[in-house]
Amino acid sequence: MRIANWKFKFLVIFRKDQTQPVMEGSVGGKIKRIIKRIVLIVILLGVGVLAYLYWGKFESGYKSGKILGVSEKGILFKTYEGKLNVDAFGTLKGVSPIAEVYDFSVEKSDTELLKELEEVALSGEHVNLHFIKRYIAFPWRGDTKVFATKVERLGK
Repeated sequence: MRIANWKFKFLVIFRKDQTQPVMEGSVGGKIKRIIKRIVLIVILLGVGVLAYLYWGKFESGYKSGKILGVSEKGILFKTYEGKLNVDAFGTLKGVSPIAEVYDFSVEKSDTELLKELEEVALSGEHVNLHFIKRYIAFPWRGDTKVFATKVERLGK
């Protein structure tokens, strides 16, 4: 009788697919649910932060100068990178301007802007380059955090 009672309890406590005893409404089940919820919240927060860093805008404005060139760079990810020659003046009177180069990237999807940048670079026109600055530079987007959005031609 004692052995039969033990077998019955064993069958109730152990299921066929499990090797660990299952206690309905136990602390272990509650902890698993809490851990799953915490992991889900952390994943959602991580996705939200990455989305903000990817599409968020840190700064926007424009710089004036001459486009030196636009080139396609990269081994694994091909991106478009450009250089703007910004004429900065020295602090002393009569000192010639100092050439400062401003690096920027161009989104692949913005083909009209790429064509216009190439035209302006070949003509040597003075331009205002409108840009946005992102929080992080992702390798498939470009080498820099600065992305050109528009070119305003000012003439020579």
